[in-house]
Amino acid sequence: MLRRGPRPLPFHLGLSTMRAMAATLSLPQGERAKQPCWSASPPWNSAWPLSKSGQAEAKRIAQALSATGQPPEALAAAVRRRLVAEHGALLAGIRAYRAAEIPAALEPMPCLWHAGSSRVTDYVGAGPTALFVPSLINRAHILDLAPGQSMLRHLAGQGMRPLLLDWGVPGDAERGFTLTDYTLRLAAALEALPGPVVLVGYCMGGLIALAAAQHRPERVAALALLATPWDFAATLAAGQATARLLALLEPILALEDVLPVDAIQLLFAVNEPFGVGEKYRAFAGLDPRTPRAAAFVAMEDWLNDGVPLAAAVARECLGGWYGENTPMRGLWRVAGQAVRPQDWRGPAFLAIPHRDRIVPPASALALASLMPGATVHEAAAGHVGMVAGTKAEAALWTPLAEWIAGLHPLPL
Repeated sequence: MLRRGPRPLPFHLGLSTMRAMAATLSLPQGERAKQPCWSASPPWNSAWPLSKSGQAEAKRIAQALSATGQPPEALAAAVRRRLVAEHGALLAGIRAYRAAEIPAALEPMPCLWHAGSSRVTDYVGAGPTALFVPSLINRAHILDLAPGQSMLRHLAGQGMRPLLLDWGVPGDAERGFTLTDYTLRLAAALEALPGPVVLVGYCMGGLIALAAAQHRPERVAALALLATPWDFAATLAAGQATARLLALLEPILALEDVLPVDAIQLLFAVNEPFGVGEKYRAFAGLDPRTPRAAAFVAMEDWLNDGVPLAAAVARECLGGWYGENTPMRGLWRVAGQAVRPQDWRGPAFLAIPHRDRIVPPASALALASLMPGATVHEAAAGHVGMVAGTKAEAALWTPLAEWIAGLHPLPL
């Protein structure tokens, strides 16, 4: 297996290099002058750092060096050693990840229904049926990741019959899909299943699940939304920055009919640019034989094996959701109908992870204000860790199973 991650690799390596250059340029001028020509401050940047706090910190460092009798060159040498060590740790982490053993394959599950590139698989449990709807931009198997990291197999052993809607990679038909088309495909899957089900949407899949529940309420016995965004202005600066990238991405969308995987990964990296470097440097220090290392590898394999997004859907998400906050403003329409959480009358469960850096808790909590009868579960986890992390059983799997078990009556 040839691993390509972390994706996009040139971006993450370039960012590490620019970070090192910025740190070098932050040294007091006398110390920068002794650096190699490639790291010296150009004339237009001779006042770096520009911020008052940065200038004050540079002055404090210079005074501390003077007070301890250290030569000015000592700071530059220490910074240089630290930068070399951190960049080396990043490269070591990437090499260790790429050399890691391929995680054990899980037994494939039977297919119940399919249409186009999408299919529903059955995890063959005994109990209430729950259809899980993941995001469109990542592989569905985040909910069935690896031994000990499979939410669906765990729930199948807890008195439930989980089903998984795998959207698949957009084919010729799906490349022209809108969010309405994907919602109608989910509605078709619901129609094909026997009896109403518990509909469980994760992240972006939660918005589609909500729209489908409104479109076919008679096919949905209860609704669970996991880390589902609603108020895209909850982090205004990040949302606007993401929306502004649409104009830059438009030539790619027009040419390819999809938003490619590396472009999607870049959107996430822009909101947390140094996160990938931090986690790979940490992975470099792990024993590869430990469960923690194995969990990291399984998660990264999933993350780096992404799915392109249909161009029209990308425009709706970036321009409508992030740019205009259409869900929160009541302007997001599916099949000509406004999607309104407050119109859902059945049981509802909202899982909101505390440490979510992808869907800020404030964005997901907006649903709680519109669905006052919903059970709100605040999970002690991050966005992905809540469904597939080492503590996911306590963070989400058990609370969700208990909520479903408490629904009466519920068709089997």
